[in-house]
Amino acid sequence: MAQKSNAQFSIREYRPSDQLVVTSLFRDGILEHVYPAFFKALSHPDHVGVALSISVAGYVLGGSSYFQALLFGGAWAGLLYYCCHEICEGYMARRLSTDMADIQAHYLDNPDNGFWVAEADVGGQTKVVGMAAVTGKRAEEEGARFDDRNGGVAGGGAEPDQDAGGDGSHGEVSHVVVAFPHRRSAVGSQLMQKCLDFCKERGHARLVLEVSSPQTAAIALCQKVGFVQTASHGNTHANRWFSKLGRVNVLRMEKFI
Repeated sequence: MAQKSNAQFSIREYRPSDQLVVTSLFRDGILEHVYPAFFKALSHPDHVGVALSISVAGYVLGGSSYFQALLFGGAWAGLLYYCCHEICEGYMARRLSTDMADIQAHYLDNPDNGFWVAEADVGGQTKVVGMAAVTGKRAEEEGARFDDRNGGVAGGGAEPDQDAGGDGSHGEVSHVVVAFPHRRSAVGSQLMQKCLDFCKERGHARLVLEVSSPQTAAIALCQKVGFVQTASHGNTHANRWFSKLGRVNVLRMEKFI
């Protein structure tokens, strides 16, 4: 369990000198979800049934061999782990080759986008311990993106890109990561508040984010600051069979400002 940190922290805009530490923080934040996703998939009733069936088959084919039963069951578990790892690895590689490849150009040079880091005094040194980003979206971009999802189901009866009394533009938050020792110390909440304040200044009526189902801590943080789930889909941008076997869903959450 994450320990509470008594370190004082502050939030500031990203600087080019933060590139290496931000990239490392992002990598660690994504890959830490491999094991939770794996254990969640492994414990699913359907997968438990498959594992038992495969183990029994191995036992019979091996001439009542317990080793063969364990080998077959282990192979199934290994396949599930591989699927979960590929989902996280694929997402990380995609973002590192697009917006994260040039944070200055994608976020800071665009007035509708923003990228911030949280700093804390660690052992007498100021270190980056968290980050968050916002991308401004127009209504037409949101509509096209939502239609392209596999199995996307919108919550409520309204179109996802229509805000009451607005033009449908909104902010999309991403890359909310807090270093493990500094969790449960309000760093995540303050980063989210910074994103909300930024969107309010830009005239957006709502803030949107997508989070994968294994990210239980992130989901709890979003709910704590007032986000509600409005949609879910299975498009993880990985091979669709990886997503199915990994039992990973993507939850769309929104908060009106």
